Amino acid sequence: MQPLQRVTAPTVEVLRALLDAGDPVWGLRLVKATGRPAGSVYPILSRLEESGWLVGHWEDDTTRDGPRRRLYRFTADGAPAAREVVAAFEARRAPAGYWSPVIPGGAT
Repeated sequence: MQPLQRVTAPTVEVLRALLDAGDPVWGLRLVKATGRPAGSVYPILSRLEESGWLVGHWEDDTTRDGPRRRLYRFTADGAPAAREVVAAFEARRAPAGYWSPVIPGGAT
């Protein structure tokens, strides 16, 4: 797994949405969860996959109407690294005097 070259607010939002989902999640669901445009979310997913943070695979469900969905999940190293990145980003953005507990497992 390679470290992220840059950590932006959209990247953190995608990581947080993936952590919150728990199960493999498809790209459009992440677009809706983050409120970011697909043109931002899909390149982030691609970078995370290329860097070894995520594994993506095409859905096997042939009974569902519509195009196949690409499902994403964290690698074994990706999930704990994502929790660290999200916590560090939020700590930097928290206003002075603001306390936000970081609970193992990603919940706050």
